[in-house]
Amino acid sequence: MALFWCTEALPLAVTALLPVLFFPLMGIMDSTSVCKEYLKDTNMLFLGGLLVAIAVEHCNLHKRIALRVLLIVGVRPALLLMGFMGVTAFLSMWISNTATTAMMVPIAQAVLDQLHQSEQRKMEAKPTQNGSANPAFELQEPDNGQANGHVVTIEKEKLPEDQRQLEKKHRNLSKGMSLSVCYSSSIGGLATLTGTTPNLVLKGQMDELFPDNHNVVNFASWFGFAFPTMVILLVLSWFWLMVMFLGFDFKKNFGYRASASEQMHSDTAYDVIRREHRSLGPMKFSEGTVLGLFIFLVLLWFTREPGFMPSWANALFSRDGVSYVTDATVVIFIALLMFFVPSEIPRCGSRSRRQEEGTKEIQVTPALLDWPTVHKKMPWNIIILLGGGFALAKGSEVSGLSEWLGSKLTPLQSIPHPAIVFLLCLLVAAFTECTSNVATTTLFLPILASMAQAICLNPLYVMLPCTLAASLAFMLPVATAPNAIVFSYGQLRVMDMVKAGCMLNLLGVLTITFAINTWAFPLFDLHHFPSWANGTNGQC
Repeated sequence: MALFWCTEALPLAVTALLPVLFFPLMGIMDSTSVCKEYLKDTNMLFLGGLLVAIAVEHCNLHKRIALRVLLIVGVRPALLLMGFMGVTAFLSMWISNTATTAMMVPIAQAVLDQLHQSEQRKMEAKPTQNGSANPAFELQEPDNGQANGHVVTIEKEKLPEDQRQLEKKHRNLSKGMSLSVCYSSSIGGLATLTGTTPNLVLKGQMDELFPDNHNVVNFASWFGFAFPTMVILLVLSWFWLMVMFLGFDFKKNFGYRASASEQMHSDTAYDVIRREHRSLGPMKFSEGTVLGLFIFLVLLWFTREPGFMPSWANALFSRDGVSYVTDATVVIFIALLMFFVPSEIPRCGSRSRRQEEGTKEIQVTPALLDWPTVHKKMPWNIIILLGGGFALAKGSEVSGLSEWLGSKLTPLQSIPHPAIVFLLCLLVAAFTECTSNVATTTLFLPILASMAQAICLNPLYVMLPCTLAASLAFMLPVATAPNAIVFSYGQLRVMDMVKAGCMLNLLGVLTITFAINTWAFPLFDLHHFPSWANGTNGQC
């Protein structure tokens, strides 16, 4: 399965079905036990999270949030870069990384094109040294099938130096903005348990490998660990991309030395964002309702089992000290509400034309979410892929493979624990550049859990950072879908992504290593080897 997932000889979801066939034939697990692994509580959490995300996309709420924040930030180069990264990361915390990138890239291109066009007009109107207008600036828009339709070819040999500098500046800004969108979408997914699939793989593996873990990984505890990590990495990424593509002139990047003409160009680009925002019109009833339900969902998630205060789940839905409610219960509740709540305010006394004509057919207000929309946008293959990973982990545990592999890694006990985390995160970050991040976490986490048990180390100490490292796919266009989307727009070369992504991978590994060795210790009680991880031999 590892070989097929790495080479994609079969579709990932098809490979995930292999345990259903081979585990019973090999006498590892019976078919009923294997099939139960394919729709666990974690899969339902993933399903519910996607249903809420689809509702946000369906009513266009995510675009309104993005444009509103950009209006607040403005269009000065450094702040514009920060604004796009912040908006993209926030949206990616709640909806698909791919959908976030697909929405944000066209907005970024529209703003950049407007900036470039205004500067071109200024350059064309500028007289040359002999007093005449410069006729040499020629633009062509070839029909080459590029995704953005804005790629221009310039006869560089005819361009004077100032125009070449203008084109270079626009090219660098376009590269930086494109990379900022795809990188921040991957970084933003780190912050929440439902932000990206590897996080849910960890949650499922913990429940599978350590059933008595007392729900140590839930939405609130994950957010407390991962959100500060995400913020630090986002700031470091913003600074690195600003230096790499905008240069070291920070005053100019922040607009402190902007001339009157440069301010006029910025105002023109700002008008593009304002027009896009105005085209959405006032907030609709459906957008406001989805926003309200979304906020209610997050509050329910945080207060279900916060740890520092009584929870509503334990007070209302528990028996013998065991809560019957999980994060999946909460999100499915909100998702079901979206199929009941109408998308428009019901108007009393209004009648359709057919009613006035005497027919029996009545006009029905559609709900916030409908099944055709869900069926079209739901990635069902990921649910099967998750299930296949859980089945593989269970088979590795039952057969003793995980324990055997873990015992072979006991020499790591002599290495300082932070060094173990750093090396493992580097390994996972390199591996995820070539294969699916879901497959990476599925393959590594059971082995890491067994290794931690073998050297009497809290399993979360290695499983948490390696799960985050699986999302550090910054170097190659094929590493993750957001990278592929921005690469298809034509401004980037593979080497551009490699140069920027190599440093970001290192910054990400260092940030994760710092996080797991600081605030994660009290949050998950990593100082002690937990009783739920002791296994059957009780050696620790």
